[in-house]
Amino acid sequence: MERRSLISGLLVGVGFAAFVDETVFHQLLHWHHFYDRSTPGIGLVSDGLFHAGGWLAIVAGLVLYAELRRRGGPVRAAWWSGTFLGLGGFQLYDGTFQHKVLRVHQIRYGVDPAPYDWVWNLIAGCFLAYGLLLWLRVRRSSRRRDPRLRVRRRRAGRLAARGVPRIPRARRVPRIPRV
Repeated sequence: MERRSLISGLLVGVGFAAFVDETVFHQLLHWHHFYDRSTPGIGLVSDGLFHAGGWLAIVAGLVLYAELRRRGGPVRAAWWSGTFLGLGGFQLYDGTFQHKVLRVHQIRYGVDPAPYDWVWNLIAGCFLAYGLLLWLRVRRSSRRRDPRLRVRRRRAGRLAARGVPRIPRARRVPRIPRV
């Protein structure tokens, strides 16, 4: 459930980041198009395809979320972790690979792009760091809830209380089936 919750959140995070990028920077501020190396008409078509892709990611993430709710509920912290990882991952990919490697577009034209790039990538790093922190918390708490580990800890605690030294657990040798 944790990984599926993470994947659902990743899809929603990527889609939401694409939606905000498209709405704010492409439509409201008119700073750039998704693909600026051609005519304005091609730029608008590329914006439309980008917008559709972002919404497709959101819909896929929400369908997966609905399936998780039907099966007993998503792990909310894992879902939020995925959402922040998706936001930051998309933004970092956009700010480094699309802006600098492919040179598909810049954040803003007619000004020095360095401050915009630094702020863009710094915000992406903050999203990624927060998402990773949440994911580590989810993994740690899931290990605490694992019933097999809980029994081992309880047994080890009782033995230690009686003064019995802890003996390392031997590895289990797989049995060979008889023919």
